[in-house]
Amino acid sequence: MARFKPGESGNPRGKPPGAVSKATKLRRSIEKDVPGILEAMVERAKAGDAQAAKLLLDRVMPAIKPTDQAVNLRLAGEDLASDGRAILTATGKADITPEQASKLLAGLGALARIVETAELVQRIEKLEAANAKSN
Repeated sequence: MARFKPGESGNPRGKPPGAVSKATKLRRSIEKDVPGILEAMVERAKAGDAQAAKLLLDRVMPAIKPTDQAVNLRLAGEDLASDGRAILTATGKADITPEQASKLLAGLGALARIVETAELVQRIEKLEAANAKSN
């Protein structure tokens, strides 16, 4: 059962229609000055002001995000500890990045939990079957 009827506000004393936020008022008040502000910032940046340059560049050019490249890393797949050592060795040799190693090790950790759970289920099923035979 709905608390409010369709078309009825959940906050009848809320912001009135057409109300302008403080941020909008501020934007409107400096709107005419923005070209001059930008020009001054560009001049300061050109004069060597690193903060002005950073501010301008952060707003205009997005930060470059690192991308992972595919790697060919041979893992045995039978022994998780050996696979973990192989990942660390590959990181030490700079065959893979520390970020890639971190992701691979996290994957191995998740796999270890899956294997552990599967083994526990098998053990419980065997115990239950043995218990059922003895009863």
